[in-house]
Amino acid sequence: MLTLGIETSCDETAAALTNGQKVLSSAVTSSVHLHKKYGGVVPEIASRYHVEYIIEVLSRALKDARKSLKQVKLVAVTQGPGLVGALLTGISLAKSVSYSLGLPVIGVNHILAHLYSSFLSERDKPEFPFVGLVVSGGHTALFYCKAVDDFRVLGQTQDDAVGEAYDKVAKLLGLGYPGGPAIEKTALRSKGINRIKFPKSYLGKDSLDFSFSGIKTAVLYYVQKLHNTQHAITNTQIADICYAFQESALDVLVDKAVMAARSTGASRIVVGGGVAANSMLRKKFFDRAEYSSLHLHFPELKYCLDNAAMVGVLGEEMYRLGYRSDLYLSAEPNLEVN
Repeated sequence: MLTLGIETSCDETAAALTNGQKVLSSAVTSSVHLHKKYGGVVPEIASRYHVEYIIEVLSRALKDARKSLKQVKLVAVTQGPGLVGALLTGISLAKSVSYSLGLPVIGVNHILAHLYSSFLSERDKPEFPFVGLVVSGGHTALFYCKAVDDFRVLGQTQDDAVGEAYDKVAKLLGLGYPGGPAIEKTALRSKGINRIKFPKSYLGKDSLDFSFSGIKTAVLYYVQKLHNTQHAITNTQIADICYAFQESALDVLVDKAVMAARSTGASRIVVGGGVAANSMLRKKFFDRAEYSSLHLHFPELKYCLDNAAMVGVLGEEMYRLGYRSDLYLSAEPNLEVN
């Protein structure tokens, strides 16, 4: 089934053509360069960018796949969560294509689509059941997934998402936006032998929830202390702070995911979302897997960030299972998963 996937939940404008779990094309453009000077995503700017570039991205996806709209059999679109103005752009396009060509349309949960991005891999595809960890700028959550439509939330952040913490720490250190790549790159310059230790929040012995506000505040106090004792923070100190921040934040992610696997009896962990591209996170997971008999699945780097291919493949699977949407489909910025 040739499926058109559409993704406009935040600052990436994306369209893709998929067939089953095969990606025929995946076109993405981003407004991130427009948000840099503000240190975060400005919803109005993101929405205007989607409106300006959505048709261009659709045309590129069709051209790259060597397909026409008349060959499409299903339209899958991100329904939420996300920025309501951004979501409405993608949903409006999906409805237009659906109505004009008489095609079925289906709304897809953005968070679950990130988990499904690992199924886009050409080899070593995940098998159910598994523990899913979604880590991005807007989301940090653990799931137990028994099937495409059979999952439950095990834990989620109680304040900042891990990617949001990266952005705020990067802004504090003057590293710019987005913070994830900047902190990861800067941390690589650290020798990793400094004595900086930031807190790791576990929220109780058996809790699978997350909290990253404490580590963000700890970094703030550490930086303020340095400013009070010296003229300026050195590049070496900034690198050491980035390294220590990552050590604490990522250790919690790995520990909680492994704890979730043990509590559910799952032998597989699937990681999705923008932070899944972080090389230190991947190394920590694979180091742990050597001693815990866990099988790990990460998306290809190009599918870690928001994309429409993951929306297309998940939408088709849901459609095959009997799920349907209609032209009353609306944006759900806080779409819940239970």
